[in-house]
Amino acid sequence: MFDIDNYFKDFMSKEEIFHERDVLRPEFVPSLLPHRNHQIQKIAEIVACSLKNSMPSNIFIFGKTGTGKTAVISYVSNHLNRQCRNANIPESKWIFLNCQEVNTGYRVLAKICDEIDPDNPVPIAGWPIDVVFDTLIEKINTNLKGNCFIILDEIDVLVKKARKSQDVLYNLVRINSHLKSTKVNIIGISNVLNFKSALDPRVLSSLGEEEIVFPAYNALEIKDILEQRAARAFYPDVLDPSVIPLCAALAAKEHGDARKALDLLRKAGEFAERRNAKQVTIDHVYFAQDNMEKDKMKEYCEALPLQSKMILLSIYQLEKHLNQETIITGDIYNTYCEMVELIPGLNKLTQRRVSELIRELDLSGMVNARVKSTGRYGRTKFIKSNVPLRDLQDYLQNESRIAELMNIPPSCIRNKITRFSGKKFRKLM
Repeated sequence: MFDIDNYFKDFMSKEEIFHERDVLRPEFVPSLLPHRNHQIQKIAEIVACSLKNSMPSNIFIFGKTGTGKTAVISYVSNHLNRQCRNANIPESKWIFLNCQEVNTGYRVLAKICDEIDPDNPVPIAGWPIDVVFDTLIEKINTNLKGNCFIILDEIDVLVKKARKSQDVLYNLVRINSHLKSTKVNIIGISNVLNFKSALDPRVLSSLGEEEIVFPAYNALEIKDILEQRAARAFYPDVLDPSVIPLCAALAAKEHGDARKALDLLRKAGEFAERRNAKQVTIDHVYFAQDNMEKDKMKEYCEALPLQSKMILLSIYQLEKHLNQETIITGDIYNTYCEMVELIPGLNKLTQRRVSELIRELDLSGMVNARVKSTGRYGRTKFIKSNVPLRDLQDYLQNESRIAELMNIPPSCIRNKITRFSGKKFRKLM
């Protein structure tokens, strides 16, 4: 049995690897950002006029994940506010929102309100959108004196979400006409270069934005970034000289993502720490890479009970042979009932229990199950696999009792109505 108390005691006496582990985490902003001088200069030139109580242009920043977009914005904001303090002028307010998490117009406005006035939060739902917008104007006029920069990370998610989200964006870019002294600027960050094509023409005409592109890092640039962070993160002589060049080469070859390169270096150090090694070697780097690339979905699927795998098999059969984008619970249950009879000793579950297992698979991310209204036919649950068909096949083939059934379409599928040109025909026997 694992003795956790002794493990923690032994850990305290192990060789020291990390000096400042958090330096390798993505949220850490260093005092210098290598190979982003051009982007820092352009953003600084745009926002500098706020020091003279003028309104800067809105900014759109494009670039792949891990190219330093958010770090550069944080770096510029820190230096701008430091200059405001030195000049004894009101500091600018910087509000960072990730549109993957705050992905509706209402939530964006509510989150901005809460960042400005956290003591009087806006309800997470229930207010009319115009009331939230009026509340935002009131909070800005009451609480802010300097400029306000609203950074919308992953802004393309907000744009594609719904038309109402674009209406909120339109109101934000025109909010300055309602403000007394503070000026609001939008800084949009996106990985999608052409997302502006989805913007409403009214929003585009009101933005008046400047665009900045962040290129992916190459191997030498990632190496410089890792060396800068490693000097603080690790104790002297802990890293084998080959470790940083290897981490940089692996990252540059695959994605050019400095964030993942830093994560790889940190995990390599943690593997060395857990093994009580005196030095981080290239073997630890490869261990870390294998761990990062491990297919978590496959690992989860292989550990599922047989009944849950049978439901995944039913979804696989329906998607493979019917080529349907979405499937209803009844189709899955009919397929499941026929296939469960082919495995000796396996009991058939009720439709209610199958529905519960589908919900568990939905919570895990294996499938997407959404209840939709079908008018007079009531509400129906539509299910779609979140795993590509080929991957799902590979996952299920590891179960010997299921592998034999994968190429046998049940009769309920063979007799299913086929579709052609929008019309329905019953298959001839």
